[in-house]
Amino acid sequence: MLLQVHQLPKREYMKALIDQLQSKGKLYKKLVEVAPRELGIRNKIRIFHATDTNSYFTAIFMVSQKSRLLMKDVVKFEEIYQKFVSYSGHNFKYKILIIDAPLCSKAEKAFKEASWKIL
Repeated sequence: MLLQVHQLPKREYMKALIDQLQSKGKLYKKLVEVAPRELGIRNKIRIFHATDTNSYFTAIFMVSQKSRLLMKDVVKFEEIYQKFVSYSGHNFKYKILIIDAPLCSKAEKAFKEASWKIL
């Protein structure tokens, strides 16, 4: 689990992110962070644009919060994802959400139906 991700220096959280993704069998040849301000959002979230070894695009959202993720958060992340798609100019093959907060069972089901992978 990643704790207090938003307070870590960039090098440390990138290393933690790469280690966590590699432990799940995901390997990327390019990983670029996109600032939430560029998408016009104010949420405390880290957004990454990744390209894997097969040249598929992956959207990675990293969220660190103490409160439980609810159904309203599913809608919020889908809106952020749509802004990210329009910003980058293409769709993503995979959507990954890395969270360290508890997840509501209904929200987990909704994320799965929207083809999000939760780590």
